Amino acid sequence: MTRNRKPLGKYRRIVIKIGSALLVDRASGLKKAWLDAMCADIAALKSGGTEVLVVSSGAIALGRSVLKVPAGALKLEESQAAAAVGQIALARAWSQSLSADDIVAGQILLTLGDTEERRRYLNARATINQLLKLGAVPIINENDTVATTEIRYGDNDRLAARVATMAGADLLVLLSDIDGLYTAPPHLDPDARFLETIPAITPEIEAMAGGAASELSRGGMRTKIDAGKIATGAGCAMIIASGKVDHPLRAIEDGARSSWFAPSGSPVTARKTWIAGQLQPAGRLEIDAGAETALSAGKSLLPAGVRGVWGSFSRGDTVSIYGTNGREIARGLAGYDADEARLIVGKKSADIAAILGYAGRTAMVHRDDLVVTGLAAPAAAETGKDLSHA
Repeated sequence: MTRNRKPLGKYRRIVIKIGSALLVDRASGLKKAWLDAMCADIAALKSGGTEVLVVSSGAIALGRSVLKVPAGALKLEESQAAAAVGQIALARAWSQSLSADDIVAGQILLTLGDTEERRRYLNARATINQLLKLGAVPIINENDTVATTEIRYGDNDRLAARVATMAGADLLVLLSDIDGLYTAPPHLDPDARFLETIPAITPEIEAMAGGAASELSRGGMRTKIDAGKIATGAGCAMIIASGKVDHPLRAIEDGARSSWFAPSGSPVTARKTWIAGQLQPAGRLEIDAGAETALSAGKSLLPAGVRGVWGSFSRGDTVSIYGTNGREIARGLAGYDADEARLIVGKKSADIAAILGYAGRTAMVHRDDLVVTGLAAPAAAETGKDLSHA
């Protein structure tokens, strides 16, 4: 174990993400022996008092195996049909394997809107918490029977990170066909160096991400790094480890190679965690250097500090905020519709009423609705006064 890492059994609540290729073999279907070993690991954690949630891929892969759909790309309706069959088979498999240790499984199918829309987010969180309170293990997957390209996560790495922040987990474990983060994709670069501990996800760390290594995978290291940004920013540690071996959680405990991502030292509040984790911001604001300084000090974003407005969004929608280096540095809830925002770009707050015809909000994005996501500035403070660019 590294100095900052602690045994899995010392964590209060763990989310475990399992990739399709670990659970399903294209030729033979469900890898039952592997699943039984995985469930034994989960039972061992639960017996020590750790709460466990599972984000399980594999519905489409298992469904096409049950339906005997030939290899090759699937049309949308074929994927959805395979998911409909696979979700039943997947839930049954988890339920049966967990029952060997008298553990009850509960299935939760989420769509993008369930984590992006605040009320649905809170409802999903309440269901998860109640299942954990009753001693069950939530088995969570994206609802691929209704999700389309425009309204889907597209991978279960980011879904798992959203579940981890939603549930207030203190550890996210991503199990896949790679044993951790390398300085370059190891299947392409034989000189790639393995990274055991990642104190923070910097732009250099993001640049190391490659593509998916398995034909059954939709995500790659890129999505794992995205997941890490969501999870660690909320104060949740993350581990990337290989799940190819039997008893993969036990293997991590026994010192198997894995990459550990440190949680943020100043995690944001629950509401700001939800804002920061939004996967599809409705628009983008570009700001000047003065506004960057204001945000780093925990101030609100005023119209005077905004240089440009992009996208079509409504008041209350999540927008990404880009700094002078062209990188996203923050996200927040828009105080104005996009059309109104464009009218007051670069203007003093005192001029808003004359421009819009009514006395609007002083801030384009209020500090209570804003969270710094990039490394161009330190995490925004919870208190502070607005900084005027007058």
